[in-house]
Amino acid sequence: MNNESSHVASAIREFLKLESAGGILLCITAALAMIVANSPLSGLYQSLLDTPVAVQVGVLSIDKPLLLWINDGLMAVFFFLVGLEIKREVLEGELSSVSQIALPGIGAVGGMVVPAAIYAWINWGDVEAMNGWAIPVATDIAFALALLSVFGSRVPVALKVFLLTLAIFDDLGAIVIIALFYSGDLSLTALIVGASALVVAVAMNRLGVSRTSSYILVGIVLWIAVLKSGVHATLAGVLIAFCVPMRDAEGRSPLRELEHDLHGACRLLVCRSTT
Repeated sequence: MNNESSHVASAIREFLKLESAGGILLCITAALAMIVANSPLSGLYQSLLDTPVAVQVGVLSIDKPLLLWINDGLMAVFFFLVGLEIKREVLEGELSSVSQIALPGIGAVGGMVVPAAIYAWINWGDVEAMNGWAIPVATDIAFALALLSVFGSRVPVALKVFLLTLAIFDDLGAIVIIALFYSGDLSLTALIVGASALVVAVAMNRLGVSRTSSYILVGIVLWIAVLKSGVHATLAGVLIAFCVPMRDAEGRSPLRELEHDLHGACRLLVCRSTT
């Protein structure tokens, strides 16, 4: 029995090392979520997502259902990793020239404008339905990258980078649209705190601070401020990622080290219950 358990544990570890593991798990969890959501267990599933989770320090309190912790918390970490990858590719990789960035940028704009235009054309004249014009704008970057990762090394690196860049531009555009047209009561105080945290992170970069823990601490402050401001909190992950230095004075790459440390965890975090 012990040998069988050891073999199972070893097989699981080997599977998780695969580049395609995250994509396979996401597809499986997505299928399971759809099955459960359309079964007698749907009420239990919804109750799980609605479970209140609260963190409080003094007068500062974050009290949200589990689903929003996943969407605003775990996805911020995922977008942080995506931001690190984009910065690396822009500075030293496949996106190091304007012409290489232009194509996915144009594709992202088209991917937002065309679906929104089709939606508006279909629903023109229905005032209530027109309020949802931005729904088809967003691309699920997690699914797009997961499906590519299923094929592992058989997918060219250039294609992965192109899709990654297109998807992040598309999602950033969607976040801006949400902030401008769908955010509720924006908190000026929280926006000022968030802007201040971002200024501190940029200053740290310019001053040569290379300790990644410092950026993570500032990033947590930025995330809380953006969350409290009424703007989608995943934006904080991308912004703080762009502040992490590519190289320090000794030639070491804090960005690459942080990206390497996060890659395995984020590959599994992306298999979230929102599917």
